[in-house]
Amino acid sequence: MTKRKSIRQKGKIQFSEYFKELKLNDKVAIVKEKSIPSYYPERMVGSTGVVIGNKGKSKIVRIMDGNLAKDYIVHPIHLKRLR
Repeated sequence: MTKRKSIRQKGKIQFSEYFKELKLNDKVAIVKEKSIPSYYPERMVGSTGVVIGNKGKSKIVRIMDGNLAKDYIVHPIHLKRLR
């Protein structure tokens, strides 16, 4: 896994990505944006979960870790909506 962005993705973050709207019960995947600090465990990258609420500008995401449901507070820039 590379720790840098590809040459085509370098630069400023798109405003549409920064201010994207996620609704309750949306299925999301955690995809780390490398230019913004993240405050969740590294092993959660690539996990999928459900948005269950808001906390300020961030979203509360419920992820199943085995048989245990865990809630993480993640900024929407690190989330990708699944269909």
